[in-house]
Amino acid sequence: MAGRTYEVKDKGTGETKSYAYVQPIAEWEQAVGSAEKAIEAAREPDVSVVSANPSQYVYPPAGHHLERQTIRTNANIAATRIAERRTFIHRYTLHKHYELKFSGIADDIFSRTRERVDTNIGKYVPESVKKLAAIHDNLRSENAEDWSNAVHGCRRIIIDLADAIFPAQKEDRAKTEKGKTTPIKLGETDYINRLIAFIEDHSTSTLFKPIVGSHLKFIGERLDSIVKAAQKGTHDVIVSPQEADRYVIYTYMIVGDILSLLEDTPEQSNS
Repeated sequence: MAGRTYEVKDKGTGETKSYAYVQPIAEWEQAVGSAEKAIEAAREPDVSVVSANPSQYVYPPAGHHLERQTIRTNANIAATRIAERRTFIHRYTLHKHYELKFSGIADDIFSRTRERVDTNIGKYVPESVKKLAAIHDNLRSENAEDWSNAVHGCRRIIIDLADAIFPAQKEDRAKTEKGKTTPIKLGETDYINRLIAFIEDHSTSTLFKPIVGSHLKFIGERLDSIVKAAQKGTHDVIVSPQEADRYVIYTYMIVGDILSLLEDTPEQSNS
């Protein structure tokens, strides 16, 4: 995870093996700092070698040349490792900076949404306030059954909202599309249809209905399927904590969008 691995290829077998260096950064810094002193200490004095025979070449002894070369090689390796560590730390810090920055933005957005939704739910659907508290408790649980209960609570809140702002009606609503008329039931169990009908009646935006309506239909169908599976004792539908979190977030967003239509017309809460 720290990026300290490197690979070495065996020239004889052609096999590549992975290794990891574990020396602390302080050790490499010390190696780089003492390298020049070690090279200077191993430096040979200048010696002029002269031969009486002009055709004869005489070379000075190797002395500490190999030792100095080894010191330089080790110092270069240490400097490279330090540079790699600095790059890694910089990259990690930058990633965490933006991760925390984004997390803070997301937290702020959801906190504002939650505060607004909680306030409006208390205003328009007061009986659902206790359900919200139960949902939050269930999400913190380690029990899978509690996660499912959180999902059931989301469905119940959406139903409560539908009952409060668009009560069940005996008469269907006709929907005409491409010359074909389809009846839309608005009965007790048709809470998604009732909420969509409410959106149609109160939203003048051309984008609000298709976007919120499609999200509402999706989450409504998904919540219904989970609840029905639980009622039948089916264990094929398992709600994970991550999935439960998503449903709670989706519910907040949808309820918040729908309740925003009531903010300018509070008298509708009594309709």
